[in-house]
Amino acid sequence: MISKTRTTKETDITVSLDINGSGKSNINTGVGFLDHMLESFSKHSLIDLNITCKGDTHIDDHHSVEDVGIVLGSLLAESIYPVKAMERFGSANIVMDESCVSCDLDLSNRPFLVYDLDVSGKVGHFDTELVEEFFRAVVLNSRISTHIIQLRGKNKHHIIEAAFKSLAVAIRRATTRNERVGIPSTKDVL
Repeated sequence: MISKTRTTKETDITVSLDINGSGKSNINTGVGFLDHMLESFSKHSLIDLNITCKGDTHIDDHHSVEDVGIVLGSLLAESIYPVKAMERFGSANIVMDESCVSCDLDLSNRPFLVYDLDVSGKVGHFDTELVEEFFRAVVLNSRISTHIIQLRGKNKHHIIEAAFKSLAVAIRRATTRNERVGIPSTKDVL
């Protein structure tokens, strides 16, 4: 398990991660909906994840959500690169009731986010615009090229949860060990 702490005037965050774990998590970000999504992410990625965050949620949840994404993404990068004996590409379509979200990704060491979810508004007290902020922070700091696309759905909670689960399963598939692929690039480096 590797760990990282990030302390700013807005947040104090510690994240521990084992990419070859079993999906166990202990998460307390101070943002209940984010905790729920990260527990689901951990379970379906099989990444063991411990997160604590003390943030300025009296202002709003933005700093906590984005900064957790920054630290999580940087630990994913530390766990993944250089890519060797991993599948490299991963994809998943995850259904949650009426919703279906697709995630396709490449452990390319070149960050890019395509985000297409129709979830404007709130889920409970959670501002749904923060979902894109979270994914952007994870993608930029993990350096994973990621496409998260809503295929169908109406319920915002279902759509967002399907997005977190699809990212989780796609990462699990992309990081699957495969000695036969060696360095999965014609450049011989990722």
